[in-house]
Amino acid sequence: MGIGRHTGFWLAVLGAIVLLLWLLSPILLPFVLGMALGYFLDPVVGWLTHRGLSRSTAAGVLILGSVGLGALATILVTPLLVDQAADLARDLPDALATVFHWLQPYVARVMAGARHTPAGDLTAPLTDATQRAIGGATGLIANLLTQGLAVINVVTLLAVTPLVAFYLLRDWPRIVTEIDGWLPRTHADTIRAQCREIDRVLAGFARGSFLVCLVLMLFYALALTIVGLDFGLVIGLTAGAVSFVPYLGFLIGLVSSVGVALYQFWPQWGWVLVVLGIFLFGQVVTDYVLTPRLVGSQVDLHPLWVIFAVFAGAALFGFVGMLIAVPACAVIGVITRFAIARYQASAFYRGTEPP
Repeated sequence: MGIGRHTGFWLAVLGAIVLLLWLLSPILLPFVLGMALGYFLDPVVGWLTHRGLSRSTAAGVLILGSVGLGALATILVTPLLVDQAADLARDLPDALATVFHWLQPYVARVMAGARHTPAGDLTAPLTDATQRAIGGATGLIANLLTQGLAVINVVTLLAVTPLVAFYLLRDWPRIVTEIDGWLPRTHADTIRAQCREIDRVLAGFARGSFLVCLVLMLFYALALTIVGLDFGLVIGLTAGAVSFVPYLGFLIGLVSSVGVALYQFWPQWGWVLVVLGIFLFGQVVTDYVLTPRLVGSQVDLHPLWVIFAVFAGAALFGFVGMLIAVPACAVIGVITRFAIARYQASAFYRGTEPP
């Protein structure tokens, strides 16, 4: 089989996998989370098996322990989160209406000056636009909540995710051996070397990102609570938890917290600036301290590629795509660097290929 047929075969396999994932994207979330949990806990299972436990016992103990800790944290934190989330959903339309009413005179003056139209003539259309915006925002929030409950089904997550993680942890050596037996013998060593490099990159990224998210969750939640911001706990925990997607947690936290601060503290601009400073400080620390030290150069990707990966993943697979965008981009980066190195070592690149 020539190089052209080799390339066509692997491209066909890759296309089939992407198509299958796209078709199954609505049900992938618990499996993705289960695989992520299994990947995190696999080193611990290996450590326990070296001390006499079977993989089944070690996997069962770790999964049950993780579920127990998660349930305990949920029991302790959920009542407060639910109260704040309910209050936020109840007060958000009024907050949006207040912001629109604050902005309406300024917008009217700008439009009047630009079009030489009396400001009073703009009151009716601006009021109509305000009502439409409030209604649209309320409908969007309700739609997102409905879709979120449909996609992130709590019962499914709690039932399927631990099972996926347990079976992966228990059967991982057998799965690796089975897949290794499928590799073409002439290229097996090369494929194994690239898989080890991918594992190194993903391990560094995953564990570093987990620590970054944990630090940001604690910082945002504590800082906003100390300031006295309404819903500060839920905003801080949410912003920190989704910070594994570059800049998503920062944007969500910044917009929501500053909006709530304007509604709560107006006209005391000092407190609004304090809330703004919390998120700017958090982002600066993330970019220049946490990410370089905890994640480092493991992913070795330009920020533009990372942002593009997040948007592409969201467009293709929705929320699941955003979860796997950066790890998938890291894997593609490893394969691309290997392909470029092989190309640069080829006779075709050096210009010594025989005619």
